[in-house]
Amino acid sequence: MNWDDLRHLSAFAEEGSLLRAARRLGVEHATVARRIESLEQALSLKLVDRRGRRLSLTAEGERIATIARRMSGEAEAIARIVDISLSSIRGEVTISVPPAFGAAVVAPHIAVLTRHYPQLTVRLTGEARQASLDRREADIAIRLSRPVEGDLTLLKLTEIAFRAYASPDHLSARQRNDWQFIGSDGETGHSPQQEELHRLAGANRFSARTGEVLMQLALARSGAGIAMLPDFLKPEENGLVAVFPDQAPLIREVWLVVHNDLRRSPPVRAVIDHLKRSFRQAAQGALPDPVS
Repeated sequence: MNWDDLRHLSAFAEEGSLLRAARRLGVEHATVARRIESLEQALSLKLVDRRGRRLSLTAEGERIATIARRMSGEAEAIARIVDISLSSIRGEVTISVPPAFGAAVVAPHIAVLTRHYPQLTVRLTGEARQASLDRREADIAIRLSRPVEGDLTLLKLTEIAFRAYASPDHLSARQRNDWQFIGSDGETGHSPQQEELHRLAGANRFSARTGEVLMQLALARSGAGIAMLPDFLKPEENGLVAVFPDQAPLIREVWLVVHNDLRRSPPVRAVIDHLKRSFRQAAQGALPDPVS
């Protein structure tokens, strides 16, 4: 049984004719007739008496139309609750996130969120450093390590796998002891993935350093050397190959962090709930659902 069919029957019962019901619903009168016929077939009941010049409801049609009107009222009540809820989500929420992860992974999820909350502004700040939630430098932080201090609420979003990648030309043109490496500097210079890259490099030369992982990707694509890259950048699709394919990747956890003073704020809660749901769906290989 289709709710739309019931809605058309309810409109016909209240308006008394196909034409007036069609005007109310903004459709052709033939659509109203077709919907009612579809409902009759689904229920195996005659709902409309078509004898004579004026259509009228049968006894069964009257009873079902009464139920349909109650259902319509409940549906409108739900819509009002949703409207009130949506209107309460307003203001600005700042999220501090590692730049490349923010651009490749978080931003698409936020785009879905903002389409459903027209009065909400999400400010994404891409930064490798850890913004201070105590000093309100951000409302929400997404970090690649679990905080151990502070009055914070933590939520594990996902994991990132890092591997050493290079262009096939770079590897084939050199002997193993002549391979060059692309390192990081700044805030990420002492990260776990860079420590692993230094272990792999041993005494080999570092041809370039940059704290921007997208630049590391670009350098590797151009043949400058071997870079430690995250899986969300899809290195293979960028023409790179895993240098040590049989070696287990380095795994880093991704944590969403919010100060306990803010976690019940309606706009902050809306962002947290959406990101939690979006990452869970992504892990299950499902398409993102609209915000509920």
